[in-house]
Amino acid sequence: MLQRFKPLIWPAFFTVLVCALLVSLGLWQLRRLAWKEALIARIEQRTKAPASPLPRLADWPHLDPEAYEYRHVALIGSFDHMEEALIFRGTGGGTTGLRQPGYLVLTPFRLSSGGTVIINRGFVPLDRKDPSQRVEGQIVGEQHLTGLMRAPEPRNLFTPADDPAKGQYFTRDPGLIAAHFGLTQAAPFTIDLDDVPVPGGWLKAGTTEIAFPNNHLSYALTWFGLAAALLGVFTAFAWRKLREWHKPCSSTAST
Repeated sequence: MLQRFKPLIWPAFFTVLVCALLVSLGLWQLRRLAWKEALIARIEQRTKAPASPLPRLADWPHLDPEAYEYRHVALIGSFDHMEEALIFRGTGGGTTGLRQPGYLVLTPFRLSSGGTVIINRGFVPLDRKDPSQRVEGQIVGEQHLTGLMRAPEPRNLFTPADDPAKGQYFTRDPGLIAAHFGLTQAAPFTIDLDDVPVPGGWLKAGTTEIAFPNNHLSYALTWFGLAAALLGVFTAFAWRKLREWHKPCSSTAST
């Protein structure tokens, strides 16, 4: 009797092994789903909270990016428009409504309380790259601003190298920008300004991308579905084999 089941042992073993892998991937996606939902809720809470004071200069070296990312803050100071870093982007993003290539304009902001923060003032299309094309937006004097704290932007294998000497930037890296401009007491984070009108209409603030893809549930269902389908295929295969083996036995018994 056991001899008849031998051909099913290895198919059954690999079916169980692959199903276990698929189920584990589905469970991992469910854990990712819980993490992503908590992240989205935390970011939404931070971005919609009333602006709180910017952390003190003395606390900057000890800040945890995960603790301050997207925190809504208020700050007072003045812009140094003599220095600008232009970060290339394929679209304006955020609430700008601009779907054309251009630049994020990052400008040093000298705080009244001391220290300098690199401010992402907003987006400009390619034909507004030169400050002379947006003179009205170069606001001067002491400013009371609100925006979102942002950690340095990470790179990936496809991110071109920044070249400050040529004014070519592809990431929000406050350390690199501060070093190029010779800024002292510069913050290790940047600030994305809130979406407020700018004199002359340029720049377009509100570039922060708040919407995050959350497909983990569909991924989990896909993995579980594949596991169920594999079990179904093996069950059909085993049932067919058992029926084939049963027929000869029945024929022998009848003769």
